[in-house]
Amino acid sequence: MARENLNDLLAFLAVARERSFTRAAAKLGVSQSALSHTIRGLEARLGIRLLTRTTRSVSPTPAGERLLATAGPRLDEIDEELAALGELRDKPAGTIRITTDEYAASAILQPKLAQLMPEYPDIKVEVIVDFGLTDIVAQQYDVGIRLGDQVAKDMIAVCIAPDLRMAVVGAPSYFAKRSRPKTPRDLTNHNCINLRLPTYGGLYAWEFEKSGHQLHVRVEGQLVFNGTHQMLAAALTGCGLAYVPEELARPHIDDGRLKQVLRDWCPTFPGYHLYYPSRRQSSRALAVLIDALRYRP
Repeated sequence: MARENLNDLLAFLAVARERSFTRAAAKLGVSQSALSHTIRGLEARLGIRLLTRTTRSVSPTPAGERLLATAGPRLDEIDEELAALGELRDKPAGTIRITTDEYAASAILQPKLAQLMPEYPDIKVEVIVDFGLTDIVAQQYDVGIRLGDQVAKDMIAVCIAPDLRMAVVGAPSYFAKRSRPKTPRDLTNHNCINLRLPTYGGLYAWEFEKSGHQLHVRVEGQLVFNGTHQMLAAALTGCGLAYVPEELARPHIDDGRLKQVLRDWCPTFPGYHLYYPSRRQSSRALAVLIDALRYRP
């Protein structure tokens, strides 16, 4: 059958199933006269009568019954497949590429993904750990996750964690040989574990604040890492003082394996935010991820 006859065939099926031009016209959203004209045109092109019309009823002829029995189910299958494609379009699926730092990946992302992924098996997530402030557009990431004050103003940002407080910690074995620092400047006399930032290629200057007075201290020590977990592990073995997120060190502080110093000097930073370009259309998969990560105090 020619492609232009498809709509006419659908019109025939509606009349044959409803056994009424009135009901079929209402279902199709056309007038009865237009529907009758369509059926007459289809019969003329096929050269065979499909419907028997009386003043009280409409019924398929033997040819019409055959067409209804063969073409009807096939067109129903096509409708079902098109509906399935629509459901697939709305179903969260695809790969989400994320750039973030080590702490956010382990403390925030991993627990949430462990809950999310089994529920949405068609979503895939690629997490790239990087302390650098990556250009997510140029590097083709879908989203970035960074502390709030590191997110560019032209991005859409969603808070996914409470404010982050830092901590200076060391093992009891370390303090057994050294006195505790009273001010941040005392750190210049301590063996401190440094963090190298790829963004600037240098070592991170520890940040402190008290009564509105801010200090950036360049510390020295024998060890340099590019990850906070390695710094924490070194501090636990007594290799020096580490400057890490307080929540990361909290279990070890509570059980006495680490001692916290300079707490009244350690600042609080705006919590982690998920961000993405405002001009990028959000996919269903990304919307699901954002909802799962959104911080709800």
